[in-house]
Amino acid sequence: MDGKKERAGRSSGSSGGQRVTLTRIAEELGVSAMTVSNAYSRPDQLSEALRERIFETAGKLGYHGPDPVGRSLRRQRTDVVGVLYSNPLSYAFDDPAAVSFLGGLSSVTEEADLGLLLVSATGGGLVAGRDPRAAAQAAVDGFVIYSMSEEEPLLKGALDRRLPAVVVDQPLKDGVPFVGVDDEAAARMAAKHLLDLEHERFAIVSFALSADGREGIADLDRQEQAAFRVSHLRLRGYRAALEDAGLPWSKVPVYECPGSSKELGRRAAEGLLSSQRRSTAVLVSSDQLALGVIEWATGHGLSVPEDISVVGFDDIPVAASANPPLTTVHQDHAEKGLLAGRMLIAQLRDKGLPGTGSLPTDLVVRGSTSVPRKP
Repeated sequence: MDGKKERAGRSSGSSGGQRVTLTRIAEELGVSAMTVSNAYSRPDQLSEALRERIFETAGKLGYHGPDPVGRSLRRQRTDVVGVLYSNPLSYAFDDPAAVSFLGGLSSVTEEADLGLLLVSATGGGLVAGRDPRAAAQAAVDGFVIYSMSEEEPLLKGALDRRLPAVVVDQPLKDGVPFVGVDDEAAARMAAKHLLDLEHERFAIVSFALSADGREGIADLDRQEQAAFRVSHLRLRGYRAALEDAGLPWSKVPVYECPGSSKELGRRAAEGLLSSQRRSTAVLVSSDQLALGVIEWATGHGLSVPEDISVVGFDDIPVAASANPPLTTVHQDHAEKGLLAGRMLIAQLRDKGLPGTGSLPTDLVVRGSTSVPRKP
């Protein structure tokens, strides 16, 4: 074996295990190290034939491209967007609204050759006081902050880094672009639909009001001190519509759920609808919760909508095919993801700081609402 072949064997790791460098590849080909580097970072500077020779030689020597960590350090960029998320990671794949949002966001980041990193607290659930280091240490170029409490430690950990960011749904932060809907107006619209059907006995199933994991009936003080902006605004919309119709809000039970699932909806329905003088209309903060309410009601011999009318919020795909089809507030979660991604990419590419991205809502009337059954 001559000297050249012996050196090649050692560099590839086949015998000596030495690390293969760009200089080593350049020596093998008789070109400069810069030429080899351009094959990976500036391919337009080389002919296709030369690039193929470089890649073939690199592969034989055991080199498969620049070290991504080192490359990121040199460029001061990771080409990764962090999605700041306070729920357990499993929720992002189970909740239809979250899945739709992430689908829209990922389509934009893929087009821009950016990766996505879900940055979530460990331990699951909505629990205050979690370690913010997951956000502080994430190797990302910017954050999409997806529906978080003002009190969430992860939020502070992210914002303290002063990276480009976009908030989706909540909370509002000065100087941070925002994407969302008018939750108060949408909730008012949902309540007015039931009022127009002449309902008078209402109950509410709400998202979490604060990040302490509580479940059950929320009194007026807890409602007014809600740390989650979306929950607060939807309750305010429901309340405004009912009070405008002369119905006292203090008589309307509000059941707080520490998440959004059918199981939580079933538990809420049991807590709200078990009494003799039960409500005839239930306003619900999500379709998943609403479908759980319907399951509990029909499983206990109640007819939807004849005995109980139910209005959800989101218009997830299964809402239209539910039994009965769910009346709900439509909002486009995929479009939220698209818009949030575009707003963040505009910042990453120094195209200025975008403002607010406000998306419309509509009430989709289906079979889960009707006039109340006459006594």
